Amino acid sequence: MAFGNIVMSPQGTLSPEKTLELANIYLENAFSTTDSDIALVLCRDTELSLYQANKSAKQEKNRTVVGEIATAYIGLGKLLESLHQIKGAYASFRKAEKLG
Repeated sequence: MAFGNIVMSPQGTLSPEKTLELANIYLENAFSTTDSDIALVLCRDTELSLYQANKSAKQEKNRTVVGEIATAYIGLGKLLESLHQIKGAYASFRKAEKLG
């Protein structure tokens, strides 16, 4: 296979806005899939991206992005709730509440 030369992901170097956009893409795809296993993987990817976006946005003191991250956490919580992941949903709602 020719996978030895795969380019590394630049996620760590993305701006908070782009990292939030990536999280929203993951979340949108998680909502649209009918496979709960895939949805849960995408939820985890969403959570990781939101964490990174929040960390960067706080460093930049970007309150607008932080507010949008809170909204994404609410969406993630709703999806987790629909997947019967109550603890994860509760954690997402708490993160959204902390962010405002």
